[in-house]
Parts: sequence; C-alpha cells; structure tokens
Amino acid sequence: MKIVSRNEELLRDALSCIPQSSSRTSLSSCNKLIRFEDISAAAFKIQCGVQKTPCMYSRLSKQYGMDIYLKKEFLHYTGSVKERGVLYLLTSLPQDQQRKGVIVASDSNFSMAVAYHASELRIPVFVIMSTSTSPARVKMCREYGAMVISYGATAKDSQVHARRLAQENGYLYLEEEDSAAYLSGLGTVGLEVYEQVPKLDAVIFPAGGHCGLLAGSAAALKHLNPHIAVIGVESESFPVLQQSLKAGHPIEDQACSSHHFYGDVSGLCFGSNSLQLTGKLVDKVVAVREEHILVSMLRLLEYERATVDVDGAIGLAALVAGKLPELKGKRVAIVLCSGNLDLHLLQECIARALALDNRVCRFSFVLSDCPGEISKLLEILAREETRVLDIKQERVFVTSELFTVEVTCTVETRDKIHTAQLRNALLERYPTASWTER
Repeated sequence: MKIVSRNEELLRDALSCIPQSSSRTSLSSCNKLIRFEDISAAAFKIQCGVQKTPCMYSRLSKQYGMDIYLKKEFLHYTGSVKERGVLYLLTSLPQDQQRKGVIVASDSNFSMAVAYHASELRIPVFVIMSTSTSPARVKMCREYGAMVISYGATAKDSQVHARRLAQENGYLYLEEEDSAAYLSGLGTVGLEVYEQVPKLDAVIFPAGGHCGLLAGSAAALKHLNPHIAVIGVESESFPVLQQSLKAGHPIEDQACSSHHFYGDVSGLCFGSNSLQLTGKLVDKVVAVREEHILVSMLRLLEYERATVDVDGAIGLAALVAGKLPELKGKRVAIVLCSGNLDLHLLQECIARALALDNRVCRFSFVLSDCPGEISKLLEILAREETRVLDIKQERVFVTSELFTVEVTCTVETRDKIHTAQLRNALLERYPTASWTER
C-alpha cells in the first residue's frame, strides 16, 4: 500500500490532551496514543480471522449524482464491523487472561463478535443477557459458542451480575470502549477503503454513541491522505456525538432509547480517545431523521440486495436527506457496518419505508352497494397498473345513507408520480375519495 503522507504528529496532537483517567472496563491500562503503526499491526494480525469485505460501485450513484462505493461490512460472520476491533482486542490479551476467559453483558453487535471470536480462539466466553432479549439473539449467541446466561429484567441488571461474576471468577469483563487495541482494529476499515477505491474524495461512517469506527478509520485515512473528507452520520433522535463535541467531553446523561431498531446508534460508549480523535480528524458530523434511515434501508435492499440495520443504513441516509450537497460529482465511499435486525422489525421497516417513499398508498370512499361497483373500481386500478395489497368493505358502521358500502384500498405504485396519476384518476370517478396521509 502506498503511503501518501505521514500525519502521526496530527494523531499525537489529537490525543495529547486526553486525561489518563480510569476506563469503564478493566482494559484501562491498555489505553495509549493510537498511531498509524498500531492500525497497520492490527490489519496484519486479524487478516486470517476477519475477511476483507468488498467495496463495490453502487447502482445508486446515478440517482444521487456521485460515484458511490459501498463498503459491505455487514458481510462479516456475525454481520458487524465490530469483529475487527474485537478480534484484535482478544488477541492482544495476555495468555493467562485468555485461559481464564472473558465475560460481556448485552445483546449488542459487540457481544456477538466477542462470543464468536473468543470461541474461535478457544477463550472461555460468557454472555449475560437480560430476560427481555429476543430468543433469536440468545440462540445465535449460543451457536457462536458462548455460554449464555439470562439474568435480570434490564441491561443494567445484567451488567451488574457480569461484573460480580468477573470479580469472583477472574474473568475479564469486556465493555465496548475506546482502548487503543479496539480502535486500531476498527481503523483497519479505513485502510481497506483507501486501498480498494482510488482517488477517493470522501468516506461516510455511522457515528452516534458508538463512534470508535469513525475515530479509528479517520486516523488511518487522514494519515494516508489528509485531503479525504471523513464524515460521520448520527440520528437526530440521539445526537450524542454532536452534543459531546460541543461540550468538549462525553455526555453521560444523554437519554437513550431501548428500542432494538436503533441498536448501536443510540447510547453512549465512547470515551475521550474517540471523542478527541473525532474532533480533530473528522471533517463533518450530520444528523438525519428516522424517515431517511428507513428509506435508505429500502434503497439498499432494492438496489444492492443488502439487508442492513440502522447502523448499516445511516450513512446512505445522509445522501437521501440531502445533507451533503457538496459531494455532488465526487467519489464517495459509504461504510455499511451492520446487518443485524430482527425479522419482525425488518418487515415493519420495509412496509413503513414504502409508504414514506410514496410507493404504498391507502384511500377510501363510499359506494352504492350494488353488483358491479367493486368490479368498476378494480378495473380502474388495473388500468392504472397498480398492485392491490388489500381491500376492505364496511357495511354495518357506515354513517352515510342506507345501502352503501365503505371501501378502503391499499395499493402499491411505482413512485410518487405514479401515485399522483392514480389519485387523479380515482378523484375523477369518485370525487368524495379520501386519502390516508403518511
């Protein structure tokens, strides 16, 4: 790999003011200045345990007016980029600690990665999950090879129990944080993107409360070429990173959602290392609304056959929302870092996204309850080339005159223009038709 420039001084400056306080995990002694050599060493050490994911040109490029390359990190064995940091972190542990084992307490992508790679390295691994964890996640974690224990009604209960077990049995309690080893492993994404896509103008990463990927990759990219723009994207519902950058320290009291939809985007797990690196090396952090994330998930599924969660879709959501107009005509890489979404949530997200994208619409009107009226409606829908998803008839609770039926239809259209054409055709035949606004 050709090195364009050496910016280790910039990395040292970014971390020079970090107070050497105790970390939230027992890995605090591992925190040190992250250097480009650390990231290169991580890339060499994990190359046999973590695949080099493709970074492919996307058909979405024409739609958004730029050359888009998608770094498909969701293709890892556990469906998450966290494997990179976890594997390097585990291989960096002393041998005596590897023999004793490690313990984690959550159902996050980080815990899944620990479960899998610790088992592969023959390190005893225990995962404490709350009783509210989805059965599918519990089953998957056990299949990875971890000893899974259900304990407590909340995540906090599980964490307290895990810490107690770690203290009593000599396990190392692992919690996602910003040790140098973990950040270096995540930073290998920046190395690969730089190698896979020549003449890059910008790289877009997910941010939010888990910005280790953003910080570590920024360190690698800015070392190799300081002119590459590094951009982070977080949810407007949880602008943890933007608030922390403004305050100058991690915001500890940020309200977080427990909804599995947001996953690793909500919450706070970064420390001073990640925050300082982000503040010095990241060019821009933007926030997007939930509707843009949902439409982004739909675009990736439809155009790329990529099934991703919020963490995986939020980078593209910045383009969907029009938050980065300066990238028009540029060569841009987007990191799709995760693809772990429960099936029932995936179904709900796609259905909602179709409505947001004006591809599914619902309307209702009152017809005379005579033979042939429904057939005439279906003829109009067929002529307009719509796909009928559902049709319901209500006769008992109709408030209009007797011998009428209220008909409610849900149909699928091609796009916003097609929806408008359908609406005009129906209003011409049924002037009293009412549309359900999204």
